[in-house]
Amino acid sequence: MLRSLYANYKPSAGRILVEHMGETVDLLSAEPWEVVEIRRGTIGYVSQFLRVIPRVATLDVVAEPAIANGMPAGEAKALAITLLTRLRIPERLWSLAPATFSGGEQQRVNIARSFVVTYPILLLDEPTASLDAANRATVVDLINEAKFRGAAIVGIFHDAEVREAVADRLFEVGSRFGAEAGAPAAVAETCG
Repeated sequence: MLRSLYANYKPSAGRILVEHMGETVDLLSAEPWEVVEIRRGTIGYVSQFLRVIPRVATLDVVAEPAIANGMPAGEAKALAITLLTRLRIPERLWSLAPATFSGGEQQRVNIARSFVVTYPILLLDEPTASLDAANRATVVDLINEAKFRGAAIVGIFHDAEVREAVADRLFEVGSRFGAEAGAPAAVAETCG
C-alpha cells in the first residue's frame, strides 16, 4: 500500500489523489516528472532501509531534501543538525557516510532526512523497527509534531505501543473497515 501511495507500484484500478501545489493530481495517471515533483515537495517516505549515494556525509544526506525544496543550505544544515541531535546521532558521525553505520543509525538518518522537510503527507514503513526505547520515543514525538502541524500520515507500525501513541485510525491490511484503537492492525493512518 505505501509503495502504491508513493507511486512505486501502480494498482490495476482506482485513483490515488494528492493535493500538490494547489492542484489535485492522480498519481496513477501522473507523468513521471510530476511524480518526482510530488515526492520532492508533498510526499515524504521513510522506508525501512536507507539508500544513499556512497561517500556523501550524513549531514549532507539529511539536509539534501530541504535544499532541493529551496531552503538555503545553511538553514537546511542547521535543521539537519537539530534532527540528528534529537535522534542521538553523535556529531563525530556527521561527516561520515551513513553506509558505514549500524542498522539503527541508518534508520535514524533516514528518519531525519524525511522530517527535514515539512511534507504535507508522510508515509512511514516501520520507522521504529530497529530503534531503542529512547529513539523510539523521539520518533513518536516527531510523528506527533507532524500531526500537530496538519500532516497526513500513513504508516505501518507493528509495535503496538508506537501504534497506540501515534494512530488516530487503524486499518488491517485487506480490510475495508477501521479497527478499534488497540486492536491488532498492520497499517495505521494518522491525520492531524
